[in-house]
Amino acid sequence: MLNLVIAILAGFVLLVWGADRFVLGAGAMARNFGVSPLLIGLTIVGFATSVPEILVSAIASLRDNPGLAIGNAIGSNIANIGLVLGATALARPMNIRSETLRREIPALLAVTLLTVMLFLDNFISRTDGFVLLLGLGLLLHWMAGLGFRSAAGDPMGAEYAAEIRSDMSTPVALGWFLFGLLVLLFGAQLLVWGAIKFAHTLGVSDMIIGLTVVAIGTSLPELAVSVVAAMKGEHDLAFGNIIGSNMFNLLAVIGVAATIAPVDIPRSMLTLHLPVMVGLTLVIFAIAYNFGGRGRVFRAEGFLLLISFLAYQAFVINGAIG
Repeated sequence: MLNLVIAILAGFVLLVWGADRFVLGAGAMARNFGVSPLLIGLTIVGFATSVPEILVSAIASLRDNPGLAIGNAIGSNIANIGLVLGATALARPMNIRSETLRREIPALLAVTLLTVMLFLDNFISRTDGFVLLLGLGLLLHWMAGLGFRSAAGDPMGAEYAAEIRSDMSTPVALGWFLFGLLVLLFGAQLLVWGAIKFAHTLGVSDMIIGLTVVAIGTSLPELAVSVVAAMKGEHDLAFGNIIGSNMFNLLAVIGVAATIAPVDIPRSMLTLHLPVMVGLTLVIFAIAYNFGGRGRVFRAEGFLLLISFLAYQAFVINGAIG
């Protein structure tokens, strides 16, 4: 058991560090090729922060454990809102100013509802996976257009510009990109091996481990990025990181996993986990629009989100053990 815990923790560390290097290299390369910071943030950085979840889910599906992959995707979305947004708001109350970000929220709702519809028959088929991957392509196309159309003065563009390295040569950026990818692959392999063995040792399903332990671990890169960005006053970047990651988790992570290995969905996914994810997504919508006013996330709201996430985790773990 100790070896499994060490393997899982080591996998988490490698995923966090590898994701940081991967995003650094991808962003710097794109900037060197003349891509605008806002467009880089909306597409390349947004997708790159979901690479840990994508790799973990792909490896789990290849090892014939697609339940872990699905649980990771849904659990990561819950963790991104409850844990990441909650902890970020506790660290620093946030003001949502970007109009580009406000346009992303309806897209997140649409992606969430599409995913729920595909889950309603308690089975995610390869066809469902292809539908989600098609949706991913359409989303990337739409977000690229959104990046081109957005006003030059959008505050999120300035925040991305401050974070994306402009003093790194393309060969160095490519080196960090490839090295980060290799670290991510190794970390994902280690985490999946440890998580599957851990689940079997405890006698719980792979999906439960994906919803809890693995979901929290693969959300650590988003947690680090969002908290640091909020402390720097880059509130739109911190909030946008969560929005983008959640969309890519549903479309890319589940899409890749289902394409590799179709999976039966337990009833608890429809009665508990998906409703929690949808409910938290609606909370994000309410925060961003604030009934027509300026979107703000106060410490009290962050505290409630964090407590809700901890209560959900405790309920799931208690039910699994029971």
